[in-house]
Amino acid sequence: MAVALTFHGGAGTVTGSKYLVESPGSRVLVDCGLFQGLADLRRRNWVPLPRSLTELDAVVITHAHLDHCGYLPVLVRSGWRGPVYATPGTAALVPIVLEDSAHLMTEEAAHANKYGWSKHRPALPLYDAKDARKAIGLLQELEYGAETMVAKDMTLRFGQAGHILGSAWAHLRSDGRDVVFSGDLGRPAHSLLRPPSPRPSCDALVLESTYGSRVHHDTGAMDRLGEVIKRTAKRGGSVLIPAFAVDRTEVVLTALAKLMRSHTIPDLPVYVDSPMALAALRVYREAFRDRWPEIRPELAGHDPLAPRSLTELRTVEESMRVNAPRMPSIIISASGMASGGRVLHHLEHMLPDHRHTVLIVGYAAAGTRARGLANGARQIKIHGRYTTVRADVVQLDAFSAHADADELLRWATTGTPPKTTYLVHGEPEGAEAVAERLRTEHDWQAVVPRDRERVLI
Repeated sequence: MAVALTFHGGAGTVTGSKYLVESPGSRVLVDCGLFQGLADLRRRNWVPLPRSLTELDAVVITHAHLDHCGYLPVLVRSGWRGPVYATPGTAALVPIVLEDSAHLMTEEAAHANKYGWSKHRPALPLYDAKDARKAIGLLQELEYGAETMVAKDMTLRFGQAGHILGSAWAHLRSDGRDVVFSGDLGRPAHSLLRPPSPRPSCDALVLESTYGSRVHHDTGAMDRLGEVIKRTAKRGGSVLIPAFAVDRTEVVLTALAKLMRSHTIPDLPVYVDSPMALAALRVYREAFRDRWPEIRPELAGHDPLAPRSLTELRTVEESMRVNAPRMPSIIISASGMASGGRVLHHLEHMLPDHRHTVLIVGYAAAGTRARGLANGARQIKIHGRYTTVRADVVQLDAFSAHADADELLRWATTGTPPKTTYLVHGEPEGAEAVAERLRTEHDWQAVVPRDRERVLI
């Protein structure tokens, strides 16, 4: 039997990454992500697990974003109790992410039942805190560069991916075959993390393509951020930044600190309003203090995450008070795609006011509120009601933690070409754009797999 690879998620979409690797004696799942965005995708989270995903030897998690680890509690709820391998950074962040996800799901179900905006009677969470704790208890740490047996005839090695703290590419070897999963690749210009480490030689490369049809425009990005903040403050408004709680919040805080130190923007109050983001901040600060290997060496031992007038909002009451800021301010709140979390309440209060600005600083998947805002929607549905959009909406891709099309190709094409490259974790246009460039510019065998397609390595 050859080594086989099946795409149970992340094929033709940016969410729900799940890649099953089967060898003669082993079955390992790389990433166990939640589907987000479009309703048809979210409904897939509720579909009963195929048998092949309930008889796993191990799970490998490339990083701690929900679309890569958020389905773990569902797997555990089905009765699975195997090891979950992750880097130390990912193992520190996954508990924060899963506990917050379970809390939000439970809270949203209760809200739907109270106000009757769900068609389900009663509305139930996909999983709860108990399921999340069980999943967290299965985590096993593996350092970058170390190789270990994760199943009877399969080894695993992690390399730095530079996307968020702890992010990794994963190299699996079995039966004389090598498969490399890029996970989500970061940018060489990431302000906090080292660039991705080089790709190993492999028979098959599973490459993300989130920004496969786009190139980030970094020139002038800080100036543009400063101008947005100054323009909004001048008209008496505040800037609301929906930001991923893990990494994007830290990158934005670093940028704000630089702008304030250089007196490019006024010393406005800066609020971080996300319990998950505050917990992630503590992990990042530990990484700087203890000089974790993925931290940029010039930042080790320092704390770059401290703009002046920073306030960490911990309680619901504190969060509610900044819905109507008494003076121009900057509010950073999760979730980054505005799919849940405290940012929804801020959007409800601030979108109808033309003085305010909503700043989109990360990837917004199709079907999310952030994508709707970025595309110019004049009404956004929140908690079962429509909210009018009068606030200014600005998108700044330069603050993305995802490699763009050129950066993806530079990483992928350094070294010996794989026999086949599979483009995943991208919308169809982006995935096909990378595949076409690999075929035409490098004469590679590059394929955009279908959902649930099974291939031999």
